[in-house]
Order: sequence, then structure tokens, then C-alpha cells
Amino acid sequence: MAVTLEQSARARLITPEGRERPVSVTLRYAASDPLAVEVTFPPEVSLDGAEVSWVFARSLLEAGLGAPAGTGDVHIWPCGRARTVLEFHAPDGLALVQFDRAALRRFLLRSYAVVGADGEEAGLDLDRGLTRLLGGV
Repeated sequence: MAVTLEQSARARLITPEGRERPVSVTLRYAASDPLAVEVTFPPEVSLDGAEVSWVFARSLLEAGLGAPAGTGDVHIWPCGRARTVLEFHAPDGLALVQFDRAALRRFLLRSYAVVGADGEEAGLDLDRGLTRLLGGV
């Protein structure tokens, strides 16, 4: 049975005017997709009123806790001693979200308890092997 880890977290959405708006998000990690983490935002903070999820590399989250990291749609960097900023780029604009670094670190450590950094590729190899064995591509 694949393990899925979910953790609620408080964050601060930074508005275009530079104000902080509190928001509750869900951080998710699934052993079935060991390289990725997911951040889900509630409908009330999206432009179209629908829940929005961003999926990106767990290694990007790890790197961004210590130094600026990311290219493309997701960038992460430390902000002072206690916060981390996640920047999400979409066709309609961008979102800046601040998290307490401790909450992200706690989530990351819990995810490594599910699948260690050294076990990510092994899980993918097992999935590929099972797919071939059961007649998939």
C-alpha cells in the first residue's frame, strides 16, 4: 500500500500591493511519486475560485530551504532566518507565498521518513519493472 503524507500549513500570500494575506495550504507527499511534493491552495485564493495544486521536485524544496533555487515555474528561497518564499509562475501571473521555514522542514523530514532520499530511484525502478512484468509499456 502506497503511503501518502499530508500536512496542513499556514502561509502568507503576498499581494501585488505587498500585503500579507493568511492562507491555509496542504502539503502532500506520496510514496507512489517519490520525487515530487505538492502544495494545494484553497479555492478562495485562486483567480478562478477553484482549488489549485502545484507539484514540483522534493529536491527543489530541500535546496530552497538553504539557498535560492529553481528555474521555470517554481522558485524557492530563504527569507530572513525563519521564513521561506515559494514563487509560482502561471500564464495568468505569479504568486508569492511565505512559509515558516520550520513547517516546511518538518514536512520534508516526515517525507524522508516515508521514502529516504536514497530510495527515490529504487521505487521508480520497481514501478517500471512491475509495469513491464504486468504487460505495460
